[in-house]
Amino acid sequence: MGERLAVWWVLPFAGILLSIALFPLLAGRFWHHHFPKVSLFWALAFALPFLWFFRGEALHEIAHIMLADYVPFIILLWALYTVSSGILLTGTLDGSPRQNTLIIASGALLASFIGTTGASMVLVRPLLRAISWRRHKDHVVVFFIFLVSNIGGSLTPLGDPPLFLGFLHHVPFFWTLRLLPITLAVAVPLLLVFYAVDRRYYRREEAAAPTGAAAAMAIRGGQNFVYLAGILGAVLMSGTWKLGTIDVLGIEMTREGVLRDALLVAIGVLSLKTTSASIHKDNQFSWFPIKEVAILFAGIFMTIIPALAILKAGTHGALKPLVDLADQPADYFWLTGGLSSFLDNAPTYLTFFNTALGALAPDLPEAQAVLKLVHTGGPYLLAISAGAVFMGANTYIGNAPNFMVKSIAEESGVQMPSFFGYMFKYSIPFLIPLFLIVTFVFFR
Repeated sequence: MGERLAVWWVLPFAGILLSIALFPLLAGRFWHHHFPKVSLFWALAFALPFLWFFRGEALHEIAHIMLADYVPFIILLWALYTVSSGILLTGTLDGSPRQNTLIIASGALLASFIGTTGASMVLVRPLLRAISWRRHKDHVVVFFIFLVSNIGGSLTPLGDPPLFLGFLHHVPFFWTLRLLPITLAVAVPLLLVFYAVDRRYYRREEAAAPTGAAAAMAIRGGQNFVYLAGILGAVLMSGTWKLGTIDVLGIEMTREGVLRDALLVAIGVLSLKTTSASIHKDNQFSWFPIKEVAILFAGIFMTIIPALAILKAGTHGALKPLVDLADQPADYFWLTGGLSSFLDNAPTYLTFFNTALGALAPDLPEAQAVLKLVHTGGPYLLAISAGAVFMGANTYIGNAPNFMVKSIAEESGVQMPSFFGYMFKYSIPFLIPLFLIVTFVFFR
């Protein structure tokens, strides 16, 4: 199909991604109330003509991506969001540079195991309580977004949605540990820079840190850590235990994948049943963030079908000029990262993942092509993975947790930088130089 589709079939995909990027900035109130309609509009703008021209073949492609990719993707995000929202960190935090650095470093480490969404939701509110007395604090939230909501999630498929999509497409679960040297090369300098910047601002604070009886640190909802371990176990099981396949509405699905999704739903429900309502209240728990992600990604996964098919066709598809740009690992790193900065990093990863498959193994079934990519084209997959995960931190719209953290911070009274302020004050001066170093050290 990828060789038969014209490039204009990709327009609805570009439309929904541009809508996600621009509507919140240009028409925020309209977007907040009508984003489901916008997502539905672009989904129908693609699906109706697609079904008209390709009939049964189109219906199969739509059913396949929704059942094999979208449903597992949303179930994992829902489970991580639900369980992590049942964990509440209490106690006295003073907002000192040392303590803030420790919280962000802990969140970055945690992100690979409970997801960037999970780690962000567990730690952002304690961090905001710690710095509530300070006048200079937007930089703390920005570096939290850099490291906890993005870069820290690079070591397992649980960490960030792009890597989970790779896992669903046959990338081995522990393969992503190969990103560890690259992650350390970015995360360690960022933590050191953050400590220096935060210490400078801390010394300029006019108010003194709160004094009085200190409350010991404590965790409420600790049973949810067991549930998080259950999520990890369910995902590991689905990647190592082969139970054969079943037919679901004409789509071949693995039994272990269906079992994993059922276990994740059960774990999420169990967390809701066993977590005190007071914990959710203190965490300001709301279903809106995951509802927004589910609605928007339904449109994204629907409209991405032709882009994936065309890119998988490699130089035989209508996007040959884009495929030709992606030659060396450094090209994949910056192309994937550049688009991940302004679009969502999950579909961007999938796009260039398929580009690499089309370029390096165009005539093989997907499972065999991915195996070849892993063993003979490892630097390409490393570049795609690092670009998607790391450069999602370049803007507010690069990764779903970015906007969630920004919104929570603003609700807590933190005046966050504007869209372009975030870029020109923080991501360009602090992140881009590190990404250039990574390019020359790892991908040249």
